[in-house]
Amino acid sequence: MIVSRQNQKVKDIRRLLRCKGDRAILEGPHLIREALQAGLGLEYALATPDFLASKTGQELLSNSQLEVAEAEPRLLQELCDADSPRGILAIASLPRPSLESIPVVDNGLYVVVDGIQDPGNLGALVRTAEAFSAAAVVLTPGTAHPNHPRALRASAGSLLRASVAMGVEVADLARHLERVSPTWLALTPADGESISDLDLSGSIVLAVGAEGPGLSAGVHTQADRHLTIRLTPPVESLNSTVAASIALYEISRSRSTG
Repeated sequence: MIVSRQNQKVKDIRRLLRCKGDRAILEGPHLIREALQAGLGLEYALATPDFLASKTGQELLSNSQLEVAEAEPRLLQELCDADSPRGILAIASLPRPSLESIPVVDNGLYVVVDGIQDPGNLGALVRTAEAFSAAAVVLTPGTAHPNHPRALRASAGSLLRASVAMGVEVADLARHLERVSPTWLALTPADGESISDLDLSGSIVLAVGAEGPGLSAGVHTQADRHLTIRLTPPVESLNSTVAASIALYEISRSRSTG
Protein backbone atom coordinates (compact mmCIF):
# COMPACT_ATOMS: atom_id res chain seq x y z
CA MET A 1 0.00 0.00 0.00
CA ILE A 2 1.22 3.51 -0.81
CA VAL A 3 1.49 5.52 2.41
CA SER A 4 4.29 8.01 1.64
CA ARG A 5 4.05 11.38 -0.06
CA GLN A 6 7.49 10.59 -1.53
CA ASN A 7 6.16 7.71 -3.61
CA GLN A 8 6.90 8.39 -7.28
CA LYS A 9 3.27 7.99 -8.38
CA VAL A 10 2.14 10.42 -5.69
CA LYS A 11 4.76 12.97 -6.72
CA ASP A 12 3.75 12.54 -10.36
CA ILE A 13 0.09 13.23 -9.57
CA ARG A 14 1.00 16.30 -7.53
CA ARG A 15 2.83 17.70 -10.54
CA LEU A 16 -0.24 17.05 -12.70
CA LEU A 17 -2.37 19.05 -10.27
CA ARG A 18 -0.15 22.07 -10.89
CA CYS A 19 0.54 21.71 -14.61
CA LYS A 20 -2.21 20.84 -17.07
CA GLY A 21 -1.18 19.10 -20.27
CA ASP A 22 -1.96 16.00 -22.29
CA ARG A 23 -2.26 13.88 -19.14
CA ALA A 24 -5.26 14.20 -16.86
CA ILE A 25 -6.45 13.05 -13.45
CA LEU A 26 -9.79 11.24 -13.53
CA GLU A 27 -11.47 11.26 -10.12
CA GLY A 28 -14.08 8.74 -9.10
CA PRO A 29 -15.54 5.59 -10.66
CA HIS A 30 -17.89 7.35 -13.10
CA LEU A 31 -15.16 9.13 -15.07
CA ILE A 32 -12.93 6.06 -15.04
CA ARG A 33 -15.78 3.90 -16.32
CA GLU A 34 -16.44 6.42 -19.10
CA ALA A 35 -12.75 6.46 -20.02
CA LEU A 36 -12.57 2.66 -20.15
CA GLN A 37 -15.68 2.51 -22.32
CA ALA A 38 -14.20 5.14 -24.64
CA GLY A 39 -11.03 3.09 -25.00
CA LEU A 40 -8.79 5.83 -23.61
CA GLY A 41 -5.27 5.04 -22.49
CA LEU A 42 -5.20 4.88 -18.69
CA GLU A 43 -1.69 4.69 -17.25
CA TYR A 44 -2.48 3.54 -13.71
CA ALA A 45 -4.91 4.11 -10.84
CA LEU A 46 -4.72 4.60 -7.10
CA ALA A 47 -7.55 3.29 -4.95
CA THR A 48 -8.32 2.81 -1.30
CA PRO A 49 -8.64 -0.73 0.10
CA ASP A 50 -12.32 -0.09 0.93
CA PHE A 51 -13.06 0.92 -2.66
CA LEU A 52 -11.30 -2.13 -4.08
CA ALA A 53 -13.32 -4.37 -1.78
CA SER A 54 -16.61 -2.68 -2.66
CA LYS A 55 -19.12 -3.92 -5.22
CA THR A 56 -18.56 -0.75 -7.28
CA GLY A 57 -14.82 -1.29 -7.30
CA GLN A 58 -15.06 -4.93 -8.26
CA GLU A 59 -17.51 -4.20 -11.08
CA LEU A 60 -15.38 -1.36 -12.41
CA LEU A 61 -12.09 -3.22 -12.45
CA SER A 62 -13.05 -6.87 -12.91
CA ASN A 63 -12.50 -6.95 -16.69
CA SER A 64 -9.94 -4.17 -16.86
CA GLN A 65 -6.22 -4.43 -17.46
CA LEU A 66 -5.70 -1.18 -15.58
CA GLU A 67 -2.77 -1.19 -13.15
CA VAL A 68 -4.17 -0.33 -9.71
CA ALA A 69 -2.14 0.41 -6.59
CA GLU A 70 -3.63 0.58 -3.12
CA ALA A 71 -3.24 3.95 -1.43
CA GLU A 72 -3.95 5.16 2.06
CA PRO A 73 -7.27 7.09 2.11
CA ARG A 74 -5.56 10.18 3.55
CA LEU A 75 -3.15 10.29 0.62
CA LEU A 76 -5.86 9.82 -1.98
CA GLN A 77 -7.89 12.66 -0.48
CA GLU A 78 -4.87 14.97 -0.68
CA LEU A 79 -4.44 14.14 -4.37
CA CYS A 80 -8.05 14.78 -5.36
CA ASP A 81 -9.44 18.14 -6.35
CA ALA A 82 -12.94 17.05 -5.30
CA ASP A 83 -14.12 17.79 -1.77
CA SER A 84 -15.44 14.24 -1.48
CA PRO A 85 -13.18 11.80 -3.35
CA ARG A 86 -14.85 8.50 -4.13
CA GLY A 87 -12.07 6.05 -3.47
CA ILE A 88 -10.22 5.95 -6.79
CA LEU A 89 -8.38 8.15 -9.26
CA ALA A 90 -6.62 7.30 -12.52
CA ILE A 91 -4.11 8.97 -14.80
CA ALA A 92 -5.24 9.22 -18.42
CA SER A 93 -3.53 10.22 -21.62
CA LEU A 94 -5.87 12.88 -22.97
CA PRO A 95 -4.31 14.89 -25.80
CA ARG A 96 -6.52 17.46 -27.46
CA PRO A 97 -6.90 17.59 -31.25
CA SER A 98 -5.43 20.36 -33.35
CA LEU A 99 -7.65 22.70 -35.32
CA GLU A 100 -6.97 20.66 -38.44
CA SER A 101 -8.60 17.65 -36.78
CA ILE A 102 -11.88 19.47 -36.14
CA PRO A 103 -14.49 17.99 -38.53
CA VAL A 104 -15.91 20.30 -41.18
CA VAL A 105 -19.56 19.24 -41.35
CA ASP A 106 -22.39 20.46 -43.56
CA ASN A 107 -25.11 21.89 -41.29
CA GLY A 108 -22.73 21.37 -38.36
CA LEU A 109 -22.98 23.13 -35.02
CA TYR A 110 -19.78 24.46 -33.46
CA VAL A 111 -19.31 26.09 -30.06
CA VAL A 112 -16.56 28.64 -29.48
CA VAL A 113 -15.67 29.17 -25.82
CA ASP A 114 -13.93 32.51 -25.55
CA GLY A 115 -12.04 33.14 -22.33
CA ILE A 116 -14.22 31.30 -19.79
CA GLN A 117 -11.94 30.82 -16.78
CA ASP A 118 -13.97 28.56 -14.50
CA PRO A 119 -13.19 24.90 -15.27
CA GLY A 120 -16.55 23.77 -13.90
CA ASN A 121 -18.42 26.09 -16.25
CA LEU A 122 -16.33 24.85 -19.16
CA GLY A 123 -17.04 21.20 -18.35
CA ALA A 124 -20.77 21.81 -18.00
CA LEU A 125 -20.82 23.67 -21.32
CA VAL A 126 -19.05 20.83 -23.15
CA ARG A 127 -21.58 18.41 -21.64
CA THR A 128 -24.44 20.51 -23.03
CA ALA A 129 -22.71 20.87 -26.40
CA GLU A 130 -22.41 17.10 -26.70
CA ALA A 131 -26.03 16.65 -25.61
CA PHE A 132 -27.19 18.89 -28.46
CA SER A 133 -24.96 17.30 -31.11
CA ALA A 134 -22.26 19.93 -31.52
CA ALA A 135 -19.64 18.78 -34.02
CA ALA A 136 -16.84 20.32 -31.93
CA VAL A 137 -16.06 22.73 -29.12
CA VAL A 138 -13.25 25.20 -29.81
CA LEU A 139 -11.43 27.04 -27.00
CA THR A 140 -9.72 30.34 -27.69
CA PRO A 141 -6.40 31.23 -25.98
CA GLY A 142 -6.86 32.05 -22.31
CA THR A 143 -9.81 29.71 -21.77
CA ALA A 144 -9.69 27.21 -18.91
CA HIS A 145 -7.90 23.94 -19.63
CA PRO A 146 -10.28 21.09 -20.54
CA ASN A 147 -8.13 18.57 -18.64
CA HIS A 148 -8.59 20.35 -15.31
CA PRO A 149 -10.13 17.91 -12.79
CA ARG A 150 -13.12 20.19 -12.16
CA ALA A 151 -13.79 20.53 -15.88
CA LEU A 152 -13.65 16.77 -16.32
CA ARG A 153 -16.00 16.15 -13.39
CA ALA A 154 -18.51 18.77 -14.53
CA SER A 155 -18.54 17.32 -18.03
CA ALA A 156 -19.66 13.92 -16.64
CA GLY A 157 -17.62 12.17 -19.34
CA SER A 158 -18.26 14.53 -22.27
CA LEU A 159 -14.69 15.86 -22.18
CA LEU A 160 -13.50 12.27 -22.67
CA ARG A 161 -15.54 11.92 -25.88
CA ALA A 162 -16.19 15.29 -27.49
CA SER A 163 -13.91 16.88 -30.07
CA VAL A 164 -12.37 19.79 -28.15
CA ALA A 165 -9.56 21.90 -29.63
CA MET A 166 -7.78 24.48 -27.49
CA GLY A 167 -5.72 27.59 -28.10
CA VAL A 168 -7.46 28.32 -31.41
CA GLU A 169 -7.59 31.83 -32.84
CA VAL A 170 -10.97 32.92 -34.18
CA ALA A 171 -9.58 33.89 -37.59
CA ASP A 172 -7.99 30.46 -37.97
CA LEU A 173 -11.27 28.73 -37.15
CA ALA A 174 -13.09 30.90 -39.68
CA ARG A 175 -10.65 29.81 -42.39
CA HIS A 176 -10.94 26.16 -41.34
CA LEU A 177 -14.76 26.25 -41.65
CA GLU A 178 -14.84 28.38 -44.80
CA ARG A 179 -16.14 25.52 -46.98
CA VAL A 180 -19.44 25.29 -45.06
CA SER A 181 -19.92 29.08 -44.73
CA PRO A 182 -21.25 28.99 -41.16
CA THR A 183 -23.33 31.73 -39.60
CA TRP A 184 -21.48 33.11 -36.57
CA LEU A 185 -23.79 33.85 -33.62
CA ALA A 186 -22.35 35.74 -30.65
CA LEU A 187 -24.11 35.61 -27.28
CA THR A 188 -24.26 39.02 -25.64
CA PRO A 189 -26.02 40.11 -22.43
CA ALA A 190 -27.79 43.09 -24.04
CA ASP A 191 -28.76 44.73 -27.33
CA GLY A 192 -28.74 41.54 -29.37
CA GLU A 193 -31.51 39.87 -31.37
CA SER A 194 -33.82 37.22 -29.99
CA ILE A 195 -32.82 33.72 -31.08
CA SER A 196 -36.45 33.01 -32.03
CA ASP A 197 -36.17 35.63 -34.79
CA LEU A 198 -33.25 33.96 -36.56
CA ASP A 199 -32.88 31.36 -39.28
CA LEU A 200 -31.00 28.56 -37.53
CA SER A 201 -30.49 26.29 -40.52
CA GLY A 202 -27.11 25.58 -42.11
CA SER A 203 -23.79 25.47 -40.30
CA ILE A 204 -23.64 27.58 -37.14
CA VAL A 205 -20.85 28.76 -34.86
CA LEU A 206 -22.16 29.78 -31.44
CA ALA A 207 -19.67 31.90 -29.50
CA VAL A 208 -19.91 32.43 -25.74
CA GLY A 209 -17.59 34.53 -23.59
CA ALA A 210 -16.82 34.92 -19.92
CA GLU A 211 -19.54 36.50 -17.80
CA GLY A 212 -17.47 39.55 -16.83
CA PRO A 213 -15.34 40.56 -19.82
CA GLY A 214 -17.62 38.97 -22.41
CA LEU A 215 -16.52 38.14 -25.93
CA SER A 216 -13.23 39.29 -27.37
CA ALA A 217 -12.99 41.89 -30.13
CA GLY A 218 -12.07 39.16 -32.61
CA VAL A 219 -15.32 37.28 -31.99
CA HIS A 220 -17.41 40.45 -32.24
CA THR A 221 -15.75 41.24 -35.56
CA GLN A 222 -16.36 37.73 -36.88
CA ALA A 223 -19.99 37.55 -35.71
CA ASP A 224 -22.78 37.78 -38.27
CA ARG A 225 -25.49 38.23 -35.64
CA HIS A 226 -25.54 39.00 -31.90
CA LEU A 227 -27.98 37.13 -29.65
CA THR A 228 -29.46 38.21 -26.34
CA ILE A 229 -31.67 36.02 -24.15
CA ARG A 230 -34.57 38.13 -22.88
CA LEU A 231 -34.78 38.18 -19.08
CA THR A 232 -37.29 39.36 -16.52
CA PRO A 233 -36.04 42.34 -14.48
CA PRO A 234 -34.29 42.83 -12.14
CA VAL A 235 -32.12 39.96 -13.43
CA GLU A 236 -29.62 41.50 -15.84
CA SER A 237 -27.62 38.51 -17.03
CA LEU A 238 -27.16 34.76 -16.85
CA ASN A 239 -24.15 32.60 -16.17
CA SER A 240 -22.37 32.12 -19.50
CA THR A 241 -22.84 28.37 -19.49
CA VAL A 242 -26.55 28.69 -18.70
CA ALA A 243 -27.02 31.20 -21.51
CA ALA A 244 -25.14 28.99 -23.98
CA SER A 245 -27.19 25.97 -22.91
CA ILE A 246 -30.45 27.81 -23.61
CA ALA A 247 -29.17 28.85 -27.03
CA LEU A 248 -28.01 25.33 -27.86
CA TYR A 249 -31.40 23.94 -26.87
CA GLU A 250 -33.19 26.49 -29.06
CA ILE A 251 -30.96 25.68 -32.03
CA SER A 252 -31.59 21.96 -31.55
CA ARG A 253 -35.35 22.49 -31.12
CA SER A 254 -35.55 24.68 -34.22
CA ARG A 255 -33.77 22.11 -36.32
CA SER A 256 -35.84 19.19 -35.06
CA THR A 257 -39.12 20.95 -35.81
CA GLY A 258 -37.98 22.28 -39.19
